[in-house]
Amino acid sequence: MTGTDLTTQFDWHGPSTDPNDEQFGDVTEATTLTEAATYEAVVLGEPTDRAVIGRQGAQEGPSHLRSALNGTKTHHLTRGTVGPVGDLGDVRFSESADVPARQQTVATITEDVHALDARPVFLGGDNSLTYPNARPLLASGSLGIVSFDAHFDCRSGAPSSGTPYRQLFDDGLDAFAVVGARHFENTTTYAEYLDGRGTVVTAEEVGQDLRAAARTAIDAVADVEQLYVSLDLDVLDVTAAPGVSAPTPGGLTTRELYRLLGTIANDDRVAGFEVVECAPPLDRGDRTAVAGARAIAHVLSAWTTEDTT
Repeated sequence: MTGTDLTTQFDWHGPSTDPNDEQFGDVTEATTLTEAATYEAVVLGEPTDRAVIGRQGAQEGPSHLRSALNGTKTHHLTRGTVGPVGDLGDVRFSESADVPARQQTVATITEDVHALDARPVFLGGDNSLTYPNARPLLASGSLGIVSFDAHFDCRSGAPSSGTPYRQLFDDGLDAFAVVGARHFENTTTYAEYLDGRGTVVTAEEVGQDLRAAARTAIDAVADVEQLYVSLDLDVLDVTAAPGVSAPTPGGLTTRELYRLLGTIANDDRVAGFEVVECAPPLDRGDRTAVAGARAIAHVLSAWTTEDTT
């Protein structure tokens, strides 16, 4: 990998004029792979939507997620204040590169990112990059994934935003739980594929008993050494996240999502987190980007502060 594979453009600076308002823009700064050892967490942008099956727009996700996070305050009411965060910049994609080539571009970078002591937050971009984001972890021990998603994303065929977990299973993924799956959003063929391979926790189950839903997901990945957490923002109800490729009713509320993320991200085995399918051109008032940024804040608070709950 060379320095030209990454580009840093975002200017982190908390916009509040109150000196007591510490925001993520005040604790996040540009860094490099060689200088990232001082951080507990780093972010990496992946601006591409070449693999989206439905409506495009996720290419602009990283910039809007950063902008929304920039003005978010750093204080969690029970955990305390989030620590310093490094920003590695964005992956630079060749305009002519197809989906497999883009996955390979990301894979060469994420191998180095996962080698850092800092835990990564990947800012998507489309769901196809879950594959190269998580795949390097397979080389360092057993891996389980908790996917917050309305869909299973285990399609067969050419790589797309619908194939990442099929690709990971083909490469040896050990355990899988999808949380927030919705009726009438997944087909019989892929439900049968997951039967015996993964655990499905529906959005209804989350709404009925959130703690039980969290336990089911955690039990599904209890025997692995490492965890990777993926958030496709279409897991949220369309009222909370209209700016995604496939917005539908019946999804999780933001409050449900944040409680679940806080519980799972607090697990010491978590080696990485991603937010994908934020599509600003399809959004309403940056509602989806703000929801995604708050999700990132909850994960970072679990990683960089001491939980007093």
